[in-house]
Amino acid sequence: MGFVARDLGIDLGTCNTQIYVKHKGIVINEPTITLVEAGNNRRAIAVGDDARIMIGRTAEGYIAARPMQEGVIVDFDLTEIMIESFIRKAIGVSYIVHPRLFVSYPSSISAIERRAVGEVARYAGGRKVYLVEKPFLSALGCGLPVFEPNGCMVVDIGGGTTDVAVVSLGGVVISHSIRVGGSKMDEAIAAYIRREFDIGIGERTAEEVKLDLGSALPLQGERRARIRGKNAVTTLPETAEINSTQIYQAIREPCQAIVRAIKWVLERTPPELASDVMHNGIYLTGGGSLLYGMDQMIASELGIRVLLAREPMDCAALGLGYIIENLDLLEHLGRTSFLKEA
Repeated sequence: MGFVARDLGIDLGTCNTQIYVKHKGIVINEPTITLVEAGNNRRAIAVGDDARIMIGRTAEGYIAARPMQEGVIVDFDLTEIMIESFIRKAIGVSYIVHPRLFVSYPSSISAIERRAVGEVARYAGGRKVYLVEKPFLSALGCGLPVFEPNGCMVVDIGGGTTDVAVVSLGGVVISHSIRVGGSKMDEAIAAYIRREFDIGIGERTAEEVKLDLGSALPLQGERRARIRGKNAVTTLPETAEINSTQIYQAIREPCQAIVRAIKWVLERTPPELASDVMHNGIYLTGGGSLLYGMDQMIASELGIRVLLAREPMDCAALGLGYIIENLDLLEHLGRTSFLKEA
């Protein structure tokens, strides 16, 4: 039996949750989904990968749901059950002293919503909980000099939110967050197919279409795919053929919303930091940044160099890992102002 559990970093996302364990690295990278028994005494049946395949396929008496929506906790109990299960899977339960938890949160959420994130982490088993803004973590995780007097812009395109921030001298100078991300693109694709073909598809099918045909820019060679869904009129199964041009049109509005958010931040960035951003470029992180042509689209709209981080989906978790591994040094140097104790 261990005595003190290792520190954990939890990147709690709308679509995926990652857990970084001190001296071990990222050990959990699974969907933010929980399957529980319905009723007053909810008991977790499955979380993460095991629960994902059951979305939309549950029998009576079970609930498979996403407890996070657009970066905000919408079901406190389910989120607590999920985090507790992930912690148990990451480090086990044979510890006398519970771990310290470092948890990410989007810039857009209110003080009440941020407090809910801290409380759910504490109830899930954290003896002490620290909260860190996600764009700061993403900048730290992709290797930017966040503690230097040099402006760095990060655009973190997640599943539920897109966070845009300029980071300098160990903190976020200006940030903006919109509730647009990969999930909104999936919804836009499902809505387009329903509108154009009268076929209803689920979120998993919409995501597969996005990964296969999605693009932020028109593709030179058109690609095609066949989809299966339920006809909205006859309610019978039906198959249709779609192409990459149609999917580009479907997700154009969410992509433009991300560009508008970046412009909003650039317009309000102090001149010296704006000059740094022009020189250093804009760094893209998060799963949504992997959409084909996203970096080229932003660069053409803004006239600024755009770079994709080396491991875009892991940047926030790696940023948490940097803090956990170097916490004593950061405290000694007085560079922990970005930590908010819950």
